[in-house]
Amino acid sequence: MKARLQWVEYYLQVNDAGLTCRRYGISRPTLRKWVARYKENGVTGLESNSRRPKNSPNQKLTEKTIEIISSMRKKSNLGNRRIQSELKRRHNISLSRATIHKVLSQLDVKPLRRPKREKKYKRYEKAIPGERVQMDVCKIKNGCYQYTAIDDCSRYRVLRVYSRRTAKNTLDFIDCVIEEMPFPIQRFQTDRGKEFFAFKVQERLQEYCIKFRPIKPASPHLNGKVERSQQTDLQEFYPTIDFENKSLEEIDQLLSEWQHYYNWNRPHGSLNGLSPIDRVGDRSKKTPYWDEIEFNYLKSTERIQEQNYYLDLQLRKHTKS
Repeated sequence: MKARLQWVEYYLQVNDAGLTCRRYGISRPTLRKWVARYKENGVTGLESNSRRPKNSPNQKLTEKTIEIISSMRKKSNLGNRRIQSELKRRHNISLSRATIHKVLSQLDVKPLRRPKREKKYKRYEKAIPGERVQMDVCKIKNGCYQYTAIDDCSRYRVLRVYSRRTAKNTLDFIDCVIEEMPFPIQRFQTDRGKEFFAFKVQERLQEYCIKFRPIKPASPHLNGKVERSQQTDLQEFYPTIDFENKSLEEIDQLLSEWQHYYNWNRPHGSLNGLSPIDRVGDRSKKTPYWDEIEFNYLKSTERIQEQNYYLDLQLRKHTKS
């Protein structure tokens, strides 16, 4: 501070910046800065200011944030990317994946637990949105059933909750799916639940020119995408719901908000971090219109199918013969 005061006093005495800089071995910008601060605040302006950064990532890592990250990893078995999205969605906290990885390393948590698979199933994926939509019903609790429809290509989903799993609710859900999916649907793939095999349900699909393709019994891996997405709901969404103080209508409203977040903001691992709506946009040029699907739909080849798989096989053979 004494040296800076000498620079300023000498400059004010000789009024020659070049001479002052040569004598004291400083640059002109340095001299101008300290002269300006001296004229504005006097001798106190020559004191060194704090160089602490105004914004620092470390300031975001409070003890509460670290506790939340630890809880998400230990209780929900979430990785860096999923913890990042959940912090933003549920707590409005924005952290980089590198920062989250650093916290997990300091906590010395165990690696992610991956379920062991006895068989290696071949992964499949349709190339066009709407070419195949998987549909299923998951029981959340007594009096609360979640209907789920997920597009095989984009992973775009439509969700609803109902008090029962019935053909009437299935019809209502199909209308919701057709209305909310941002592309035309060519076929529905379901398990062999009786709520999907009602005559009215299959007839409605034929009216919409949508093919009905149920899977074989005891083959949940064929509907793997909808099964896995429902597991995500059970891990990430429903633990945040207070069922005792929420009605079914309120749960359905919260579920619609979760659906929008899943489709538009949540990064998807199988899509290399893209959201489902990003995949829809990427494949939009290849996606056909409703007119094309209706033109190519052959109602004469479609029939009302039986829930009993083996009875349906016999009827199919009898029809061919």
